[in-house]
Amino acid sequence: MSKKDRLIYLPLGGAGEIGMNAYVYGYGPEGRERLILVDMGVTFPDMDTSPGVDLIMPDLSWLIARADRLDAIFITHAHEDHVGAVGHLWPKLKAPIYARKFTAAIAKLKLEDHNVPTDALHIVAPRPDVVEAGPFKVQFVPVSHSIPESSALIIDTPAGRIVHTGDFKLDGNPVVGEPFSPQEWHDIARERPVHAMMCDSTNIFSHHPGRSESVLADPLRDLVANSKGMVVATTFASNVARLKSLAEAGEAAGRSVCMLGRAMKKMLTAAVETGVLTDFPPIVTPEQAAQIGRDNLMLIVTGSQGERRAASAQLSRGRYLGLTLKEGDTFLFSSKTIPGNERGVIRIMNAFSEMGVDVIDDHNGLYHVSGHANRPDLEAVHDLMKPTMLIPMHGEHRHLREHVKLALAKGIAAEVATNGTMVNLTGKSPEVVEYIETGRIYLDGAVLIGAMDGVVRDRLRMALNGHVLATIIVDEDDVPLGDAWVEIMGLPALGRNGKSLADTLEADLAEFLDRVDTKTVKNDDKMDEAIRRLIRQVSVEEIGRKPEVTVVISRLMAD
Repeated sequence: MSKKDRLIYLPLGGAGEIGMNAYVYGYGPEGRERLILVDMGVTFPDMDTSPGVDLIMPDLSWLIARADRLDAIFITHAHEDHVGAVGHLWPKLKAPIYARKFTAAIAKLKLEDHNVPTDALHIVAPRPDVVEAGPFKVQFVPVSHSIPESSALIIDTPAGRIVHTGDFKLDGNPVVGEPFSPQEWHDIARERPVHAMMCDSTNIFSHHPGRSESVLADPLRDLVANSKGMVVATTFASNVARLKSLAEAGEAAGRSVCMLGRAMKKMLTAAVETGVLTDFPPIVTPEQAAQIGRDNLMLIVTGSQGERRAASAQLSRGRYLGLTLKEGDTFLFSSKTIPGNERGVIRIMNAFSEMGVDVIDDHNGLYHVSGHANRPDLEAVHDLMKPTMLIPMHGEHRHLREHVKLALAKGIAAEVATNGTMVNLTGKSPEVVEYIETGRIYLDGAVLIGAMDGVVRDRLRMALNGHVLATIIVDEDDVPLGDAWVEIMGLPALGRNGKSLADTLEADLAEFLDRVDTKTVKNDDKMDEAIRRLIRQVSVEEIGRKPEVTVVISRLMAD
């Protein structure tokens, strides 16, 4: 290792938030480091801050500008917040992608959805196999999580060994996928000291030890066996182990099982085709399910987070694929509601309640366990790895800060590094050396736009303030022709005077056009500004609101 070389870490997404993961590592001379990227994830919009947006992903402009130095992309697992942006952003980077078999199958679908070639995608076996990417030697280490074939990464560099935990929990019996192996992690720590550990922080505030996915099997079987009418359960579509436990509970109760939701079917198909799932109970089609008695049927459906187009929401609004819920049926949320999704979930719960359906949530963990390590489990991994330094990731700022406190109390050097914080890992403690401008990119329909481009801002303004369109015609002699006309959207029809708001605005515009001077009429910008100001002033007087205003000035040209 040259004295001029340095080892850097730069999160571009996933640090200071939960979701949208993208982490850069670099090694080499300052400003000329060779780079690798770990994960390319998305997060999901909400109507309050990003109305109409389909997906949100990290702005990788810093990395795109240095794409010639990017040696590889590594995907730790197949959750959307780690792989969801591959199809959208890989064409801007064009580096080789490495992932394990199940994750690669999902990544392949993402690439194919965007007509992107898949020859850059490489399937990698777990440790001891090694991927060499520039100065980095990377191994995939199996960990347990809420999706099959999740992996931590061992990243060996000339400056020391990095452990990137990815999302993980300590589960010796995860139902589907590989168990967490303490012996494997002992070996990793013994064969070379761990210089730096980038660690999952999601459940740092959960002070009880994590529970295994396997503990849910008996409660789920009891619930389904003792329920009358149709039983419907929803969970995260990617939680293949939970899907298996739910389907086995239905089968044990003598019920036919039907799956509803494309995401769920896609995950199951990938799990079967890659060999991670071999003994899933038989399922029936929606058409077959419609012919089966309610007491003999169980549905497993998408939409545990209240998504409006998912199967749960569709069923809550009435009929979906020929199936309906009725009084006496049971609907189970075998999931935890992610903060921010409460309103959508409660809306569905109330809709089912109005139908007379018995709605059951996770019952404080009786029907759901987390896929992330809790605080005692994180401490156990700290003690096992004994890293020289620790950088928390995968958490909001409060999670990262609390995780740093925990590490410092154990004598481990630690630093809060949110998105855009470049950290030098070369020495014995992390050193913040630069702050990179980071942001978000929105998928808006079929187009990628920057979060700061103003599109969503204007959409929010129109949603909050309403909109007025004013049209004026000016003749060849620069004289307003006829009356102006106004169209309003998202505003009350009547003002305080009890008259039509549009008529009131048109009357005031008519007075303005009668007195406006020729110099102003000739200048579109001055006309636009004057009309916009007038409309807002009148609107405030009549309805107490300043709407967004669009002014259209049509000029007739002389022959």
